[in-house]
Amino acid sequence: METKIHPAITVSNIKTFIPITLDNESAQYVAWSELFKIHCIAYLLADHLEPRVITSSSSTPPAKDKDKDPAAPPPKDSWKRLDAIVLQWIYGTISIDLVQTIMKKNTTAYDAWTALQNLFQDNKSSRALHLQSKLTHMRLESFEDMAAYCQEVKIIADQLYNVDVPLSQTQLVLQVLGGLTEQYRTIATVIRSTNPLPDFNETRSRLCQEEIEMNSHALQAAQTAGSALQASASKSGSQQHDNGPTYRSDPTSE
Repeated sequence: METKIHPAITVSNIKTFIPITLDNESAQYVAWSELFKIHCIAYLLADHLEPRVITSSSSTPPAKDKDKDPAAPPPKDSWKRLDAIVLQWIYGTISIDLVQTIMKKNTTAYDAWTALQNLFQDNKSSRALHLQSKLTHMRLESFEDMAAYCQEVKIIADQLYNVDVPLSQTQLVLQVLGGLTEQYRTIATVIRSTNPLPDFNETRSRLCQEEIEMNSHALQAAQTAGSALQASASKSGSQQHDNGPTYRSDPTSE
């Protein structure tokens, strides 16, 4: 009878399911860990993120297996092989620096999972102070556009949540508005005056739309100015041509 293949063995590219690469800088641990847990549940390997429970039935081989060749390879879905697959998934979705930090000889997926959890939850107070300072000094002019600015604010907020210092929607929105440049003063005032205050997603959408309209108006103004300059240059050239010297024949030669 053919042995069924465990679904985890069919995963050829873990990045397809977990597109986030966890590292010390971005520290998107909450999102990464949630995606990883969901993936393990979907592929029937969630138990490898918990301490292994060895039952008596699994520790004592059945009598019918005693006569088997001890050198025979383990079955395709053996616990050790599946645990190695989960460990590969972990190593494949974190940075090289983190791999070198948590990698140990004969480690299990649970050991690596716990090491990452401890790494991102240690020194919470100092990490929170650093993140809060970074968020306070964040300004729109440091980013290429509004979307990048709002995304970075959200990433820092997620990191603060990870160290047990969550921001409310109101705090998050006010933080975004506080870092805007002078040209967004009007829209910032409108948003602050809205009751109730819009959430982060709506605020980001309105600010991005404002940016699009401002860029569109700036482009139209530049095109208008360019057309006016071209028309002025054309008119000036025409006048110079009309006012040029007029040559007449010498009357004495007639």
